[in-house]
Parts: sequence; structure tokens; C-alpha cells
Amino acid sequence: MKILVVGSGGREHAIIWKLNQSKKVTKLYCAPGNGGIANLATCVNILATDIQKMIDFVKKEQIDMVFVAPDDPLALGMVDEMEKQGIRAFGPKKDAAILEASKSYSKQLMKDNNIPTANYEVFSDVNLAIEYLKEQLMPIVIKADGLALGKGVIIAKTLDEAIKACHEMMSGKKFGSSGDTIVIEEFMTGREVTVLAFTDGKTIYPMISSQDHKRALDNDQGLNTGGMGAFSPSGIYDEKLAKLCEQQIFIPTIKAMTSLGRPFKGVIYFGLMITKDGPKVVEYNARFGDPETQVILPLLQNDLVDIMDAIIEEKLEEIDLVFDDKACACIVMASGGYPVSYKKGYEITGVEQADSLKDIIVFHAGTRVDNGILYTNGGRVLGVSATALKLDQAIEKAYAAVSHIHFTNNHYRKDIGKL
Repeated sequence: MKILVVGSGGREHAIIWKLNQSKKVTKLYCAPGNGGIANLATCVNILATDIQKMIDFVKKEQIDMVFVAPDDPLALGMVDEMEKQGIRAFGPKKDAAILEASKSYSKQLMKDNNIPTANYEVFSDVNLAIEYLKEQLMPIVIKADGLALGKGVIIAKTLDEAIKACHEMMSGKKFGSSGDTIVIEEFMTGREVTVLAFTDGKTIYPMISSQDHKRALDNDQGLNTGGMGAFSPSGIYDEKLAKLCEQQIFIPTIKAMTSLGRPFKGVIYFGLMITKDGPKVVEYNARFGDPETQVILPLLQNDLVDIMDAIIEEKLEEIDLVFDDKACACIVMASGGYPVSYKKGYEITGVEQADSLKDIIVFHAGTRVDNGILYTNGGRVLGVSATALKLDQAIEKAYAAVSHIHFTNNHYRKDIGKL
């Protein structure tokens, strides 16, 4: 079976790495891919959002299945267009991917179906938003309605910060058209947990829990990023909490989407806050999270191809989902200055030494290879994942592996899994 994975980051490298273990796979492609993915798959220079070129390539190479991994092509309807051409594609269609593509839509869905989440209001007028803010308690959360590479969320500690965020998003176009509409919601306190789930629109199978670290600096300081590290499983997500989330959040979400004629098929991401009043939804994503994928897939025991087939054919109930009873930690090595401004093109050394260590996998995010030399090519450069029987052991192994890797101005958090 020939499989194409759409995307170029650490998540896509993890997906390719997992698919490479399947005996059903004869050849892997990735578009556009990166320097590390190139060791496992044929990288194709097609933008992840170029639907027509992607379809043309799939037809030319007679590819059997396409895994659409990132948010942008899902929101643009890549799965829809491929299915129209008779191509088997994995991921939600455009009308289901709206759960991530529009925060106002997802908040309304939660409200209509009594799915617990933060109180909120939606604004498309900056002056009305500011007047509303003047009556609210601080801190407060301001979100761009559309996709913003995981960075469209500002936690404002003061009214001045909140007003500035509104102006930047709505008037200043900080996130382009994604900030034309914003969601202002109450600041929830508690512990965050991520639960990814496979679903075919009828059956939903939650995966092992995880937690990620969004802030750029230690002790959860600095700007929001796409994610600076993750670990699995979460220490607070026990069986009782899992059952509660399934009954109050997971199943109602999938049922609601199906009842609206928008059945969700693929991977759905539940970002949860465990508050004193119980679990509440922070956000939905319509795909595998990054870097959560880099700690989830190393623990998945199933053949990922089997799961993809079952979801496409709506036979997920026939799968027995199994995860290893271990822990996994991932440390993201980023370019200095990320997520604001950073330089590319620095040589990276030590990756092979780190990758050769026991229980270590180095996933590439922003890398490229030129004449056999590996260079930085993005904000998040590498994700160093380690598995072990216990979480503290996995964290120790991951940091030991990180110490072997060097590039100019590299930056990583020192407290992943320790908060």
C-alpha cells in the first residue's frame, strides 16, 4: 500500500514513523516533508495547502491512501476534494473541521449541547469588544476565531493588555482574517489535559492522555507557542475523570456533529481544563496535536493503517485499541526568538548520536538537508521523545538525549513534565 502524509512538521514525522512500522505499507510519501522525514519517506515539494497539485500527484503515483495531518488543508476541504476524485483520504471533511477552524462555531456547539466550557462572548466589532472588556474581571482570555498556527490565544492579565490584544487581532490583523472575529472568554483555573480520540462519526475511542506546555519559557512564562514539549500519560487523568469526560464531553460532541449533518471522521483533539467544577473544554482541534502526537504514537500498539481503514469505512468498533503501559516525554528544541522572530539555516549536529540512544526517537519539525548536512528551517526544530516505565525516567532520558544535540541559538524548556 502506498500512503501519502500531508504536512511537514514533528507531528507528520511521528505519523510517518508509525506508518513505517506497518507491514501493509510498501511506500511512504510526504508533502512537503522535512529533513528527518526524508529518511523514511519520499518528500514531495508540494505545499500542504495546494489541493489540486496534491490530487494530481496522488493520481500520478497511484497512491492508495492520504493522511491529511495539518489544520489548514483540513479547513480548506482537502479531504472533500480527494473523496470527490475517488481518493481514500483520512481526516475530517471541511464541515467537520470547522470545530477547529472557527472557535465561535465550536463554542456555540458546546453551548447548544450543554458541553462544559468557559463562559464567553463573540465580537466582530473592536469597540464593542473593548466596552465588554471594561466590565469583566481580569485575567481574561482572547482568541482569534480562525486558525493561527496555535498562537491565536492571548491570556490578558490586565485591561490594558486585553485592549491591546483586541486591537492587534482585529484592527492590526496580527493573525490576518483569522482575527476578524474574536472570542472573549473567562479565564479558567485548574490543570490542563489533552485527550486525542479516534472517531468514525459513530464510535469514539479516546487515546491515552497527555499534557503539553504551550508557553515559550520555563515556569509557564513567555508567549504562547505551538508547543514546547509534552508528556503522556497525564498524572491527574484517572479512570473516574476519563469516564466523566466521555459522558459529558466526548460522546456529546461526536453525537452533536453527526446530528448536524457534519459527521466527524478522523482524530479529534480535546483540550481540557480540570477545574474545581469538573472538566471543561478549552478547545477542539480537528487533527493530531503537535507535540502530543510525539508522545502518543510511540505508545500506540496498533497498526495505524488498520485504524485509518476502520475510520474511513466507519468500522471503528471492530478495532481493539491498545497502548503500551509506559510513559513518554518529548522536549521541543526551538530556534532562539521563537515564536516571534528567529533565524534559519544553522547547522545541527548530534542528532544521530541522540537518535541511537535506547528508547529515544528524534522527530524533526523545522529541518532541511543540504549536501548531507542538516540545518534549522523553522521555529520548532526538533522534538526529542523518550519512553520509559515511569514518567520521571522518560523525562531524564529525553533531556540526556537533548544534551547531544547542538545548533546556534537553540532554545528548550528545562521543566517539561515537572510542573
